This record gives sequence, structure tokens and C-alpha cells, in this order.
Amino acid sequence: MGGTIFNCVMIILGSGIGSLFKKGIKERYQEVVMQAMGLAATALGIHAIVKYMPISEYPVLFIVSLAIGGLVGEKLELEAKFKRLVQRFSKTNLAEGLSTAILLFCIGSLSILGPVEAALHGNYTYLITNGILDGITSIVLATTFGVGIAFTAIVLFLWQGFFYLGALYMENYLTTELLAEISIIGGVLILASGLSILGIKKFNTINLLPSLIIPFLFFMGLHIFS
Repeated sequence: MGGTIFNCVMIILGSGIGSLFKKGIKERYQEVVMQAMGLAATALGIHAIVKYMPISEYPVLFIVSLAIGGLVGEKLELEAKFKRLVQRFSKTNLAEGLSTAILLFCIGSLSILGPVEAALHGNYTYLITNGILDGITSIVLATTFGVGIAFTAIVLFLWQGFFYLGALYMENYLTTELLAEISIIGGVLILASGLSILGIKKFNTINLLPSLIIPFLFFMGLHIFS
């Protein structure tokens, strides 16, 4: 878990540095940075979809996952509860920043394959690379949304910890096919987050997060009944 801890520390440091920059940046420059983050998230989302969609063996699975996951998230009111929780600590648009940061930091080949490689082969290259990238990204995000972006380090630790332990005890389930499906859904969620930041269309991306669980259940079912 050393690589994951490094990744989390980089996010916390980056958030601290970015929040210092935020205090000295005029509002019109912060707006430009916000637009840049929206465009970057949109581009990253499209890239993930285009990259993993051609290798998907179940091209309808991401649609079913988004539909079921969205219904579950709406029923549980995850978005509303998340915003109420964040508003206890901040009256700004931190909730939007946190939801975007969680998706950017957690959904990606480095953040998923990194802990798997660390657990199975002791290879921390992916996690160190991901930590550096997340550190830079957190600086930019904190410049716009503030130091609260550092809280995403907790979510990242739990996310990567799940894959680390999963690689140790559930290696048969963590197939390349499953990771591809998760990446497609993640790409859609990142794209939705980017469009929300740009003000093109507001999506309740937090309500869609349960979609990421559906591929796990699907592949576990295949493994059990095959």
C-alpha cells in the first residue's frame, strides 16, 4: 500500500499548494481555470470511452450498468446527501469539485492497474506515476475549488485499497475484461462531470456512481455460474 499512500500524500500536498494560488488569483482567472478543467475532464472522458469501447466484449453492459446504477443512486439520493455533507464544511461549489476530483483520481487505468500490479508483482511504477499526475491535477483543482479537494485522498485510498486487496484475494475476478467495462463507465461519468463544469448540462454524477458496481456483479455471476 506504499504506492497508494504516496498517491494520497501527493493529492493532499497538491491541494494545499493549489489553495495558496487560489487566494492570489482574480475571479476572472479562476473562471478560465474552471473552463480548462471542464474541457480537460470532457477530453479525458471521451478518451477513455474511445480507448476501451472497441475492446469491450459486452458492449451493452455499460448501458445497463448506467441505467441500473442511476436508479439505485437516485433512490438513495446520493447526490443530495453528498452535497448536504459537503455544505456543512463549505458554502462554495466544493461539492462539484469533489465529485469531479473523485472521478478523475479514481477512474483510470493507472489508478486501477496500479494497486493490482503492486499487489501481484510488487511493481509501484503505475502508482508513483499516478501520484505525480494526481498531485499536479489537485493543484489545478484546488486553484478553482479550494483546499477541500484534499478530502478525495480518503476516497482514493479506499478505492485503490479495494483493488489491492482484490488482487490478493480475488485475482480470478479482476480480469482485463472487467477493468475495460469499469473504464468505459468511468469515462462516461468523467465526460458527464466535464459537461457539468462547463455548464452545458448538469448531471447528477454522484447518483451514477453505483453503476461502477454492476460490472463486478455481472462478472462474478459469470464466474460462479460458468
